[in-house]
Amino acid sequence: MLRTDKKIIDVCCGSKMFWFDKNNQNVIFNDIRSEKHTLCDGRTLKIHPDTNMDFTDLCDIPSGSMKLVVFDPPHLKSLGQNSWMAKKYGVLDNNWKTLISKGFSECFRVLERDGVLIFKWNETDIRTSEILKLTDKNPLFGHLSGKRSNTHWVCFINS
Repeated sequence: MLRTDKKIIDVCCGSKMFWFDKNNQNVIFNDIRSEKHTLCDGRTLKIHPDTNMDFTDLCDIPSGSMKLVVFDPPHLKSLGQNSWMAKKYGVLDNNWKTLISKGFSECFRVLERDGVLIFKWNETDIRTSEILKLTDKNPLFGHLSGKRSNTHWVCFINS
C-alpha cells in the first residue's frame, strides 16, 4: 500500500491539463502512462504522474483513504493509437463499458464515506447519460463546458 498523508487523487491525470497547480503537494497524480510526446503543433506533452496504476485497480491506495477523487478517463474511441489526440487523451477500446464501470467502482472504493468524486466526461463519442448508467451512484449536480458544451463536469458524494 502507498503510505501517504495526501487525501486527493487524480486517478488518470494525463498531462494535468486542467490543474492550476500541476505540482500540488496535496494530490497524488496517477496515470497508467508515463510518456513524452511532441504534438503536431510542436509543443511537448509530458505525462509524468506520481504513481503508475490502472484506474480500474488502484491497488496501492487503501480503501476509504481519499477525501477527493478526480476521475477524467479517456473518452474517445474513434482514434488511431498513434494520433496526437490519442497521445494527449488516451483511447477507449471496445471494452469501454467494463473499463469505465470498474473505474467508477475503484474510485468509490478509495473514497472515504461522504468524500467527493469529481467526474469529467467529453461526450464527443459517447453520451454522458450512457456513462452515468455504469455506476449505481447518483450524481449530485453537473455542469456543461467547452466550446460546444460537450464536456460535462459531474459531482458525486460517497454516501
